[in-house]
Amino acid sequence: MKIAVNTGGGDAPGLNAAIRAVTVASLKQGWEVYGIKNGYGSLFTDQPFVKLTHERVHGITMLGGTILGAANRGNPFEMPAKQPDGSFKAVDRSDDLVLRMKEHGIDALVAIGGDGSMHIANKLSQKGIRVVGVPKTIDNDIVGCEVTLGFDTACSIATEAIDRISTTAESHQRVMIVEVMGRYAGWIALHSGLASSADIILIPEIPFSLDSVYQKIREIQSYGREYAIVVVAEGAKEQNRSHFVKGKAIGQAEQLGGLAEYLEKKINEQTGKETRSVVLGHQQRGGSPSAYDRLISLRFGSEAVRAVSENDFNKMIVMQQNELRRIPLSDVANAYRSVRLDSDTIMTARDLGKCFGD
Repeated sequence: MKIAVNTGGGDAPGLNAAIRAVTVASLKQGWEVYGIKNGYGSLFTDQPFVKLTHERVHGITMLGGTILGAANRGNPFEMPAKQPDGSFKAVDRSDDLVLRMKEHGIDALVAIGGDGSMHIANKLSQKGIRVVGVPKTIDNDIVGCEVTLGFDTACSIATEAIDRISTTAESHQRVMIVEVMGRYAGWIALHSGLASSADIILIPEIPFSLDSVYQKIREIQSYGREYAIVVVAEGAKEQNRSHFVKGKAIGQAEQLGGLAEYLEKKINEQTGKETRSVVLGHQQRGGSPSAYDRLISLRFGSEAVRAVSENDFNKMIVMQQNELRRIPLSDVANAYRSVRLDSDTIMTARDLGKCFGD
């Protein structure tokens, strides 16, 4: 059997561990393993695949990033094509992808990615590609999966950064706003904000009021503390307003950002407090994966190979109650797993006096 593996969307700590698990477990079965570079990008080049061997994947478990490269604008159903006038438009090249896979005798695809990648994988399965999905996203927002690879490391990085920012906030008696990733789900903001004792946590699931934010900052001042920490997910929204969007490219989701800068100006104007904003950005994606992310990535990759060996295709591997299970790709496509507002983590934050802006 010949199987292919790719890493779509943004990179995340743990991807290399998953690639290694898929490769080593497949080689143990006597199969051939091929990597697709840069999402699906290399399938449209003269070198569509790179052969994966024991030597190629040796020692990569602890490495951040992905040896196969990532692409968050490589949707084969919406590939950018340059027009005669110099503009670009989206073109469906999925049939070319399917043909290239068949020409090289690929029997199955292990697609490692987030919600967008699983949406693409589901559409490819409808075109006859036999797919098994592995859940990757630092946003932790894949339906049916309690934890995705990359989330634990991203939370640890964000928490450490907020800890450091808190000490300088106290020294300068400032309000510090830290913007973390989280497009439509606030898992990173909630977990890192709570773990670092932030005062205000703004997440996409709870539209916020500026008046509520101002009131919390004044409350903190009233009992003698002259600094405050605000953690915001990039996708958090003010009540009756839309996301802050920086731009959008063909085949790519909207680029969110700008909320922290907006809040910096508003808080300074309304409270008189010196205010600064910090955007952590891609720091959350980089660096070596945590021990937990390495472990679950290896588990996810190995389980994907077991699914292939059992001809259990068009499924995604998920973590539920610390056990690996498989659910249909169609259950995951075009859906997000939001933070439950009645979860014990939200209730804990409220019990500790955290403000969500509502």
